[in-house]
Amino acid sequence: MPISVITFDLDNTLWDVEPALIKAEQAQQDWLLQHRPGAVEAYGHKELWEFKKSVWRRHPHLLHHVSKMRIQMLYELQINAGYTEDEARQGSTDAFAAFLLQRHAVVLYEEALGVLQQLAGSYTLGALTNGNADIYKTDAAEYFDFAFLAEDIGASKPHPDMFHAALAQSGVEAQQIIHVGDNPQHDIRGAQDVGMHTVWMNSQRIDWPGGERADREIENLLQLPGAIADIANPG
Repeated sequence: MPISVITFDLDNTLWDVEPALIKAEQAQQDWLLQHRPGAVEAYGHKELWEFKKSVWRRHPHLLHHVSKMRIQMLYELQINAGYTEDEARQGSTDAFAAFLLQRHAVVLYEEALGVLQQLAGSYTLGALTNGNADIYKTDAAEYFDFAFLAEDIGASKPHPDMFHAALAQSGVEAQQIIHVGDNPQHDIRGAQDVGMHTVWMNSQRIDWPGGERADREIENLLQLPGAIADIANPG
């Protein structure tokens, strides 16, 4: 069957996520310091991380809903600081909005837009992410035909529901899809388990951790069209 769909992980596949996350966390912190004094001043980085983990433990139903989980954490920080429920609800919404604005201020890899433009001329492109970045709020928006976040599905990669969503949306067989991602477990194994072809984006040049390897491995998105052609035309 001919390859007709290419799906992408986002963070560390189309862009380096770390700079955007740092700016997003700082924007959230700045909002709280200005508008909810006392909510976070007592927490260092380690203490805030431990508090976040305690929220995860108390709300396991939010495990695959990273946005709702963050909003819940922000709510509890404010309640613990003595703010009313109404103040905490509004504050968590506004602080999260400050976070999300910077979360979407990603800088795509230099070659990403050119490669996406090239691929979009021949394939349906989709996004599958465990994070809360919306591809339609980035510079790559025009090239994508569909996108699913884990919180949309209620399951995170490598759970098959994420990949089944792409199959249902595109209306093709698994063998007609190539999934591109940086995480050997979440992206490569997850896609393999439903029968998709895979390309491992290994920009960090790490060793393969074991298990069935991806069909192709690349270190730069410029190598992706060639990798897709190799999979589409074996031998």
